Amino acid sequence: MAGGNQRVCLIGAGPSGMSFLYQNEKLKAAGKNYANVVCYEKQSNWGGLWNYTWRTGVDEHGEICHGSQYRDLWSNGPKECLEFPDYTFKDHFGKPIPSFPPREVLFDYLKGRWNKYDLRKYVHFNTTVKHVTYNKTTDDFTVLTKDLASDHDLPPEKFSHVIVATGHFSVPNTPFFEGIDTFPGRVLHSHDFRHAREFKGQRLLIVGSSLSAEDISMQCRKMGSGEVVISYRKKTMGFKWPEGISERPLLTKVDGNTIHFKDGTTAEVDAIILCTGYLYHFPYLPESLRLKTDLSLYPAGLYKGTLWLDDGNNKVFYLGMQGQYYSFTMFDVQAEWTCAVICGHKKLPDRKEMETDVANWLKRLETLTDIKSEIALQTEFVCDLAREVGSKYNFNFNALFNKWADDKLANISTYRDQVYSSVSTSEQGLLHHTPWLSAYDDSLETFINQTPNKISQ
Repeated sequence: MAGGNQRVCLIGAGPSGMSFLYQNEKLKAAGKNYANVVCYEKQSNWGGLWNYTWRTGVDEHGEICHGSQYRDLWSNGPKECLEFPDYTFKDHFGKPIPSFPPREVLFDYLKGRWNKYDLRKYVHFNTTVKHVTYNKTTDDFTVLTKDLASDHDLPPEKFSHVIVATGHFSVPNTPFFEGIDTFPGRVLHSHDFRHAREFKGQRLLIVGSSLSAEDISMQCRKMGSGEVVISYRKKTMGFKWPEGISERPLLTKVDGNTIHFKDGTTAEVDAIILCTGYLYHFPYLPESLRLKTDLSLYPAGLYKGTLWLDDGNNKVFYLGMQGQYYSFTMFDVQAEWTCAVICGHKKLPDRKEMETDVANWLKRLETLTDIKSEIALQTEFVCDLAREVGSKYNFNFNALFNKWADDKLANISTYRDQVYSSVSTSEQGLLHHTPWLSAYDDSLETFINQTPNKISQ
């Protein structure tokens, strides 16, 4: 079948947006009804956060710098939990690889899948969306964009649907603490963290107890920082930290280089890194279409965690807005579900049934008690979407994630040295040739062309 009358505005060419383009192209290749998609990406390349940049603050066009990845990043979850069932890591690299790849390896894997269908042709790079208007009388959207390279506003475009796939890790949440404005050292948010080597020999305060606080603390110690103090708001992370990393309650004030904490203790530090999360920021959307939420495994107002229920007549979708254990595979099944709805392959239930479904998921959030209950909920969410689209693939990675959680608690320094088995191929990953704490060459070439000590038994 030819493309239908659906003309879709897709905002963002990161993993979520590219998954929509991929799923739509699969429909086209199968001779099924598909959408006509125009994707707008403000960066000069695809990949979203995986498009590493040295820039911080603003980009070359004066826009908020989207990227928050740092040079030394390695996956903090097993690749087997990120693996697309229709494009495995073995499909891409032609052989088994270790379970925790560095940044460059994961980006190469993503690009390999996207290049299967030559998806770049649908992306308008260096183009930012300035405003979206829902036209009630015509039941469509007017989208205003700007070509950043030429600094020119582009003519308005009309679309039947809008998909927001810009993520929620690009606008930092930066809390104020008494005295931090006169701290004599460097203060930065993790969004602007690029090189752990920058802090070699320096004593650090890490504010927050998130995944970024955990990983940046370990990265900095690996690269030779001084003592690292992690300041938590609610509770400790509970890991067996290596020598040189400790946790304390939330800081109360900063006095010169001296940090005061709620428990009455103090610490001397040379730099402060705020790992305090991000804001959901969609300035191009009117309030009636704008998702407003704190980080949640199920943001309120989204049917199936994806379809916006407030305004827009069931034609506005958000991809990848959840707090995340699952990532690439969750974005992909969300994209497949969205594709099915837009292209007429999946019929929506009535309004009351959708609202009831959302309410039931929100009630489930209240029952969560620990990381494993959170993993179980997100597993159910992903598998529910997979059932909705009749997927033939297994997206249940619950056991893998539980092993990952146990490995981290057992030893936060060595969990990346463990191996996992692929749900799709049943093949086990390789042991990396060098323990993560001693692996300083994170290039794709070194990682892929390694000579492993052995295949884990």
